[in-house]
Amino acid sequence: MVQAKPTVRNTKKRIVVEKTFCEFFAGIGLVREGLLASGWSCIYANDISAKKQAMYESHFEGATHFHLGDVWKMEEVVERIIGRPFLATASFPCIDLSLAGHYRGFGGEHSSSFFGFVNVLQALGDRRPPLVMLENVTGFLTSRDGGDFAQAAKTLAGLGYWIDALVLDAKNFVPQSRPRVFLIGVADGLHPPGAVRQTPGQWIPDLWKSKVAASNSVRSSKLIRLMEKVELATGWIALDVPSPPVLKTQLADLADLDDQQEWWNTEEVQRHYAMMSERHKKHVDDLLAEGGRHVGAIFRRGRNHQQRAEVRFDGLAGCLRTPRGGSAKQIIIFVDKGRLRMRWMSAREYARLQGAENFPLDGDKMQLLFGFGDAVCVPVIRWIDAQVLTPIFNKAAAIVQGGSLSSSPRKERRKARVDEVG
Repeated sequence: MVQAKPTVRNTKKRIVVEKTFCEFFAGIGLVREGLLASGWSCIYANDISAKKQAMYESHFEGATHFHLGDVWKMEEVVERIIGRPFLATASFPCIDLSLAGHYRGFGGEHSSSFFGFVNVLQALGDRRPPLVMLENVTGFLTSRDGGDFAQAAKTLAGLGYWIDALVLDAKNFVPQSRPRVFLIGVADGLHPPGAVRQTPGQWIPDLWKSKVAASNSVRSSKLIRLMEKVELATGWIALDVPSPPVLKTQLADLADLDDQQEWWNTEEVQRHYAMMSERHKKHVDDLLAEGGRHVGAIFRRGRNHQQRAEVRFDGLAGCLRTPRGGSAKQIIIFVDKGRLRMRWMSAREYARLQGAENFPLDGDKMQLLFGFGDAVCVPVIRWIDAQVLTPIFNKAAAIVQGGSLSSSPRKERRKARVDEVG
């Protein structure tokens, strides 16, 4: 059994809340990478992929807390979690929430593993983390006409969490278009700074509605409509988050453009040029005629029963994906003073586009691309941590030091108890 320090421990003088978390569906560990800087300590991580475990452990040396196993084996998971973590994160499989999984949603074999995670939360009982964060593709909002998102929110609310949801795109942090949904559960005893809780049935104006309506940079109108029509056992909470930052870099800043790269030969370049639509060919031709240096990305996809090479020169890469069969791999296109060059994007460039530029690149190239394509964007996690997770933890720690974690002023004057966190 892996030994780890508990999150909340009782000493002779005071109760101590520790900044620990569990990382479910950890992959190569980029959630952990995003949380490290502010002092979060990972006491448990799990995944079913031995190859991702190898990448995880090559980066986080001595990571003895990694559990290679199925989240559905609840008892096996629970016995490895020592004490009470403050936070649990879960980037559960997205395949059934997308076209690749035929939009089976929670009825599919992969994405339904969310409920294995829920079983673990239930089994933890009074050791259940007071803060939970889910991450998935935006198909989470539309799968089964929003039914999967509603079911996830209701399930967590049934465990006592107040729920908020955000949509953040990596393009605000790195030159990669990668929108993702983050569903955050906050236990009743926590007090997020600046947050507003829903007050359904009140005749007075609902401040929750006003707050979410004013936050269209992180909550789309589609998301807000979905939240408004889903009733929760607890309720919705609007966390206090600002607009995301403005991107300051472009794909060209992260791409390697020297002659040492594995540029394709003329035949392969022409083959991909021929795959382009007439509109995209014209765009490339115009840049070639213009001269100068222009860096873009190509993504191959099926259109009208034929494969197309879709080009973008907007300074962004397309969403990195797992390179199954090669068709989902990103391609660098480089117009260099009238010369057209193309090649597969490298594993190092994948790492940079995920904000993990210092990640070790050991092992097979395809596995590296798979690991990064199936991961989270590190700067996005850091931003959520700075705006939401760490402020909530700091508030909880301050309340414990003051004597209580209860929302009741009367209880706040009483001696704090461990079970008052949530």
